Amino acid sequence: MIQHTMIVSFDQPLPDVELDQYLGDIKRAMLDTGFVESVVARRHLPVPGEEAIPALIATAIVQFTVADIDALAKGFAAPGLHEIIHRWQSRHPYKVAWANHEPLA
Repeated sequence: MIQHTMIVSFDQPLPDVELDQYLGDIKRAMLDTGFVESVVARRHLPVPGEEAIPALIATAIVQFTVADIDALAKGFAAPGLHEIIHRWQSRHPYKVAWANHEPLA
C-alpha cells in the first residue's frame, strides 16, 4: 500500500466555499480514476506568526491511498485529473509539494 500526501498551497486565500469545492473536485477526480482506494483531505491549521517563515505553508493536505506505485502512476495519467488541475490553476494559482510513502501508522 502506498500513500500519496499532497501539501497544497494557494497563492491567495480562498473563501471556504471555494476551498471545499477544490477539495471535492480533486477527491472525485482521483476516485473516478478507479486506481485510488481512499482519499482524505484536511485544511491547514494556521499558527500565529507562521507567515513570517520562508516555507511553503499549506492551505490543505490531501492524501490518497493506492495499492502500489503502478496504480499511482496510472491515476496521475488520468485525463480527468489534469482537466481539474488546469481549471483550478487558471482560476486560483497554487503550488503543490508531495511525498509518496508507506502508511505512517
